[in-house]
Amino acid sequence: MEEQRLNQLYNLILNPGTRQWEREQLIQAKNQWDEQSQATILAQLEYTLRPLALRGTLTPDVHDFYFTQLRGEQKKTIDSKPLKESSSVYEEAIFAGGCFWCMVEPFDTYPGVINIRSGYTGGTTTRPTYDQVLSGEGGHVEAVKIIFDPTQLSYRKLVELYFDVTDPTDAFGQFQDRGPHYQPVIYVANLTQEGIAKEEKAKLANSSRYTNPIVTKILPSGPFYEAEAMHQDFYKKEPKRYRQIKRTRNQLQRFNLWRQKRKR
Repeated sequence: MEEQRLNQLYNLILNPGTRQWEREQLIQAKNQWDEQSQATILAQLEYTLRPLALRGTLTPDVHDFYFTQLRGEQKKTIDSKPLKESSSVYEEAIFAGGCFWCMVEPFDTYPGVINIRSGYTGGTTTRPTYDQVLSGEGGHVEAVKIIFDPTQLSYRKLVELYFDVTDPTDAFGQFQDRGPHYQPVIYVANLTQEGIAKEEKAKLANSSRYTNPIVTKILPSGPFYEAEAMHQDFYKKEPKRYRQIKRTRNQLQRFNLWRQKRKR
């Protein structure tokens, strides 16, 4: 059975109909096959694919693999609304803006957002842990990767929202989150994203919203390492704790804006 699953992983990875994001998750599972217990690897893969499976937006072969091999259920048909042709290509946006616990919920309810994962990026360490990132080892920052459908939600809108929920004038952290691993960074995947990010940054700099310089970095995206399971969808798992953290963050954001307006 395990050999059959591994063969199916290989076939799905090589299948031209598999979307790039799905292929990345399958490759990650395959690469870890000899390093972890197979049950743990398959459980993590099931957890990662679950949001798309529940929305009926996995490609057909991955959909079948999810339910028959990861869930152990009978083969299911995708009877939700049919996928549009343009939905075969999703895009990614990677943002760092302080603790990733607070960077999921602001984006998660927008139509067109397919999935959001918390993780680490921008550093040199391979597969860093939360403790390593917190200590500064490897130079990673906490970030979120947003998988979105560009036919429903534009990258520009995501960048606008990002600037709304962060402090682009603070290079040494975000609100109550201090340290280089909390610095604000937009990681761009291509020249189009880079151009949009720079335009929105310039627009913000030329507005009257802030008096201090806009210091948010715009850097090329690199490897993104998903954080441990406990950090995924934190606002859903720990709603009371999240509300307290969000309240403090919002209060500091309002105070920072008020303080800068006083300088005018």
